[in-house]
Amino acid sequence: MRLNADFTQSAVVIPDESHWIRSPESGVDRLMLDRIGEEVARATSIVRYAAGSKFPRHEHAKGEEFLVLEGVFSDETGDFPVGSYVRNPPGTGHAPFSVDGCRILVKLRQFEPADLRQFSVNTSDVSIWNENWKVLLLHEFGIEKVQMQRLAAGETLAISPQWQGTEIFIVDGAIEEIGRQYGAESWLRFPSGSDFSLTATIDSLV
Repeated sequence: MRLNADFTQSAVVIPDESHWIRSPESGVDRLMLDRIGEEVARATSIVRYAAGSKFPRHEHAKGEEFLVLEGVFSDETGDFPVGSYVRNPPGTGHAPFSVDGCRILVKLRQFEPADLRQFSVNTSDVSIWNENWKVLLLHEFGIEKVQMQRLAAGETLAISPQWQGTEIFIVDGAIEEIGRQYGAESWLRFPSGSDFSLTATIDSLV
């Protein structure tokens, strides 16, 4: 399977209920954003766990990172409530489940081989954001930089042509780009060389 697999092209996914696809495990559905491969794939997805659902233990040969969007995601290492950002590097594994149901944004098989630090961050903790609670740096390794930003209505998020590609996920709020508006849980990807601005139409978290 190849979905939004050409990283030299811009890509946008605006979630719709019809986009959800059942996974091999009962009660676990996926909304695919990009994908290269079949069941074992380099992929970016929103994954929805119904209450009481689980996934068999598996290993992440090339790493996994996720952000909990709703509910509580759990595995044998603990419970991760909404706002949790988790990185499981290459070679780690787990058996995930959700008691009451949850949704997560997850990226698979996209780690650099030497990026081996395993950790989680509670992005709801105001004390770890910068002084004006605008930017939270989550991870940086090599050319990869992962952060959250809060944009007040009317503020812009600039994309630099010097960046080697940019992905944006709107956790909450809405942003506009050249007259087109993207709401919560929209996903946008821009290739290297892109140069433009996104403007928050309401207070937003990206």
